[in-house]
Amino acid sequence: MSGLAVSSLLRRAGEWLVEPAPAREPRHPHRLVAVPPPRHPLVGVVGLARRCGTTTLARALAAELAARAEGAAVAASPARPAVVPLGTSASAVRLAESLPHLDERRAAGRLCLAACADAELLAELTRPVAPAVMEVEPGSPALDAAAVLDRIVLVASPDLEPALAAAVAQTIAAVADPPVVVVNRARDHGPWLVHADLLAPDSRVGARLALSGREPRGALGRAVEHLADLCAGG
Repeated sequence: MSGLAVSSLLRRAGEWLVEPAPAREPRHPHRLVAVPPPRHPLVGVVGLARRCGTTTLARALAAELAARAEGAAVAASPARPAVVPLGTSASAVRLAESLPHLDERRAAGRLCLAACADAELLAELTRPVAPAVMEVEPGSPALDAAAVLDRIVLVASPDLEPALAAAVAQTIAAVADPPVVVVNRARDHGPWLVHADLLAPDSRVGARLALSGREPRGALGRAVEHLADLCAGG
């Protein structure tokens, strides 16, 4: 092979060896990826009759949502919340301390109890940090809150006329998702069998646990678990 041919071959080999590698996207091992903040559920509980157990079911549901979130939850009511003392978790204390804009905050069980009648404010404060359940007055307040809440639960007593619950549910369904209708302290099926989504049994022990911010046990506990599933189903 002539010297000219060898020189040409070496030149081409050299060009191949020093040819720049294909461009690669730069690596950024410490680059922060934007992660959207969590969006915890906000459920409203509306009592359709006096002393129908609205507070009990609201706190029971909040405690169940707190357990599912492996932490604490907020249970808000229009007035200063009463407390049944049965111990408090550290996560509930931390949650109460992290929400200084809520009035009458106090920790109980798994819950941060607070006084709040403003659904928009409660949504703004709680959705990034914890699940929340809000007691809502019936009538116009419930309709106004329906646009903000993820789900509404209507609580009826066994003696209430099912047609009233159906009418209220239809009114709310016109502006939001259809509400979940619960009959509290249900003694038997009766006419509610085809009108209610859930029958919650009477349980003094379960009610006391719920009012203290803990998940109720037994039949009431199973009913509350089902209620949480219905609320999560959207």
